[in-house]
Amino acid sequence: MRLKLPLPDEMSPEQKQTYDEAVAGKRGKAPAPMMAWLNSPEMARHATRLGETLRFNTQFPPKLSEIAILVTARHWTAHYEWWAHKRLALQGGLDEKVIDAIRDRRTPIFDDPKGQMIYNVAKSLHEGHGLAKGLYDDAIKTLGERGLVEIIGLCGYYTMVSMTLNTFEFELPAGEVSELA
Repeated sequence: MRLKLPLPDEMSPEQKQTYDEAVAGKRGKAPAPMMAWLNSPEMARHATRLGETLRFNTQFPPKLSEIAILVTARHWTAHYEWWAHKRLALQGGLDEKVIDAIRDRRTPIFDDPKGQMIYNVAKSLHEGHGLAKGLYDDAIKTLGERGLVEIIGLCGYYTMVSMTLNTFEFELPAGEVSELA
């Protein structure tokens, strides 16, 4: 870890307010990257609120939203993010074969057209920096405008998360080994 993360009793009043708000939220704890973001308390507050919205208040169940998050974690080779969200994806009901394919940079086979579309959109956003007209049209038909906006939001937010975790070299919990090469 390149950064000393503040303990709650070491935080400024602004940091502590943001930290306490996160702990009181749906996660029940402060998300790991927020601890680095606390160096900019106002940014941390807004980013953490956005993350909570994207995790818990989109039109997608975890089984589907975790696809976009895992594609993003894999794209950035974000070891901590992958570790955290693989567990959440499994808990949400995402097939382990799909998770393994994303990890291995293979195209997964989905039993749900929405899952396939979320994967296609996330891959295109990261690798192609946008969506070609045909993919855009198909995404609107399959996900709707709100759904497409939310997938873009998930990919963008988790890109920031991945960059934070990678830059400050967040370590996996003791005894955990990264699956990403």
